[in-house]
Amino acid sequence: MERANGNAARRLRAAWLAVVPLALTASGFAQAGAPAESVRKPRVVLVSIADRKLAVLEDGNVLASFPVAVGAAVSPSPTGEFEIVNRIPNPTYYRPGVVIATGKDNPVGTRWIGLNLKGYGIHGTNAPKSIGHARSHGCIRLRNRDVEKLFTMLRVGDVVEIRGERDEETAEVFGGAADGMTLASADSGSASAGGAE
Repeated sequence: MERANGNAARRLRAAWLAVVPLALTASGFAQAGAPAESVRKPRVVLVSIADRKLAVLEDGNVLASFPVAVGAAVSPSPTGEFEIVNRIPNPTYYRPGVVIATGKDNPVGTRWIGLNLKGYGIHGTNAPKSIGHARSHGCIRLRNRDVEKLFTMLRVGDVVEIRGERDEETAEVFGGAADGMTLASADSGSASAGGAE
């Protein structure tokens, strides 16, 4: 009797698994019902402060590249390796005493991709003429149409590498020669209102 019940249970489980796909979560545990394409290696976002460009890499291949604005001299962008911790479409902008709802006046534009360094992220802008310059309060800014495309390419857990100096990898990805001794100089431009944005 036990053997018959055990066989029936195994057949029921096999039938269930055939219908409900399993996918590994970030923690490595299987999750029922998740689409198979949700399992992928983390992508790398490479930001070159010197080039004022951002590229999305997967297995060393460039999937997309965008011009960006980086931190001004008085509020430089942080350098190092970070992780994406949240993704917010149509964000509300907060600063002590200031709240700006989603819309054309929002300093962080139409998308926010938050990093594991509090207050810093990759986002859109209400000042598209700042792109290509060092004018943010430390965040990485893109034109709204570019950040909307980038947003669809990234997930929580993807890696963001912000480099202050040109090295062999940034030279290979963005063109030009590596120069580990030259730091990007920040031009003096006005920054839009906000904290680290």
